[in-house]
Amino acid sequence: MIDQAREIARLACAVLGEEVIGAYLHGSGVLGGVKPASDVDVLVVTRRSMDDRERRALLDGLLSARGARPVELTVVVQSGIRPWRYPPACDFLYGEWLRAEFEAGAPPPRAVPMPDLAVLLAVALDGDHALVGPPPAQVLDRVPRADVVRASLAGVPELLAELDDDTRNVVLTLARVWTTVATGEIRSKDAAADWALAQLPPEHRPVLRHAKELYLHRHYSEEHWSDELRARVRPHAEAVLDRLRS
Repeated sequence: MIDQAREIARLACAVLGEEVIGAYLHGSGVLGGVKPASDVDVLVVTRRSMDDRERRALLDGLLSARGARPVELTVVVQSGIRPWRYPPACDFLYGEWLRAEFEAGAPPPRAVPMPDLAVLLAVALDGDHALVGPPPAQVLDRVPRADVVRASLAGVPELLAELDDDTRNVVLTLARVWTTVATGEIRSKDAAADWALAQLPPEHRPVLRHAKELYLHRHYSEEHWSDELRARVRPHAEAVLDRLRS
């Protein structure tokens, strides 16, 4: 994973040159270990927003890269997140779930507000793993806990919209949101699942238990749910939402 992350960081540096302040590992790579379904998550911090040529070049480079794992690359402009304010803005976001759209001709990613960037930045800071440049604490401001919670909750509606198509990831991410809101800690998906399983009544545990097993032992493209479990997914999600509301 680290080699692939460094390749992504090198690509960003090749496109943006001295505009790159630093590149940092985040996600599962710094939250307790890489699993078969884990992405390669890289954050790049720049001095200015990217122009159209740079966006095109970076996207083309990502589309042509075929590593062992799916990639998620987030680019932020330092002045947009330091000094810290909420919501932060993302200058460029690429994830493998977007590959088909870009290959079909969708334009390169544009700068947009991105509330859940607060969670990503908090993980990058705690992970303290620089791929390029100085340590993240020299580049990023600390994110207040209240904004981490706020950002976690802001992503819930979008998660629910993907529940049927990306079930494993949504179920695990909901468990992580719940864990973060309840404890203030951002945990790995499997650790968050363990915490949530201990809080759920027995009838709502099988869905989360299965999602965790898929995450721990299956490639990211392998996801199978029995008809019985599939029928229990939405009630499980509603049970987690009830606890978030309370």
